[in-house]
Amino acid sequence: MITFFTSPIGLGHATRDIAIAEKLKTDATFVSGEGAASLLARKGYDTMDVYRPEKFVVESGQLQHSFRWLMDYYSYYKKCKAIAKEILEKSGGPIVSDEDFASIAVGEEMGRTRVLITDVTETHFTSGPASVVEKKMNKSMQKMMQACDCVIIPDAGDDSGNVLHVGPIVREAGADRETLRRRFGFGKNTILVSIGGTDAGRYLIEKAIEAHRGLQGRLDSELVIVSGPSLKLPDSPGYRNLGFVDNLHELIYAADLVISLAGRSTMDESMAYGTPGIFIPIKGHFEQEEGASRLGYKHEDVFRLESLIEEKIGRRNDGVDAGGAERAAKIISALIE
Repeated sequence: MITFFTSPIGLGHATRDIAIAEKLKTDATFVSGEGAASLLARKGYDTMDVYRPEKFVVESGQLQHSFRWLMDYYSYYKKCKAIAKEILEKSGGPIVSDEDFASIAVGEEMGRTRVLITDVTETHFTSGPASVVEKKMNKSMQKMMQACDCVIIPDAGDDSGNVLHVGPIVREAGADRETLRRRFGFGKNTILVSIGGTDAGRYLIEKAIEAHRGLQGRLDSELVIVSGPSLKLPDSPGYRNLGFVDNLHELIYAADLVISLAGRSTMDESMAYGTPGIFIPIKGHFEQEEGASRLGYKHEDVFRLESLIEEKIGRRNDGVDAGGAERAAKIISALIE
């Protein structure tokens, strides 16, 4: 039995962990929280909903009070260590952690087998004097990574020591694209807007609705919104809101264009399924800004969504290799056999 600790910050960690778990031949108990825990439970996994992460403060698409959030996160990390210790004292077996460093720290103290899944090897939320604290936190994080039995990176790259790159980790669609389009009622050019597991993307939804309204008469399209577990939207004839779904990857596959925050998993699913995407990072969120930059986007692109939609919609590609889930599962299985 594996104890799988999944970061509850957003839904991307949960979606890629589901993709890996579907390839494992061993049972897993998940530890997470809030929307991520709900997603895991809805897929039928034994899930403990015990983590309550600190929220990002985002206004008009920009991250606010980053140093305060970093300090709040450290407090949250200590709470998670206590929770993880209580859970691990009652269960044996290896630990697999998707960016939950609290469980990695406890597992190291207990001498347990530890596998870390992460695409972040250091953070860059702060600058100036505040960055001194962040640098110390990064050093501690990197020491934990070096002590793990294995670190799995869901990206291409050169392996070194205990760090192994497996490529994008995405979930498999349950049907072909045309079947999915019929199932979802996608008849026109379909623009899918997704903001993940928090309400930080409200601004992007508002801008996407505004852009779609401006394209009326020039583009025969429909707007479908996945607002996630935290954001409630009023009903409107201008869009269809699906709320919280557990099959975003299939909606991405079926759509003609995806507009999203620059979360890693959504970008990977878009590329894997060949669906063109517009990815707008939260300004000041280093991870999203770096990810969006790789695909040619920046926060300011939110102000030219109309032209980007016309440029990108329907321009599908062949997709990229998305065998990361199977490769990650094989690595984990080899360590626990």
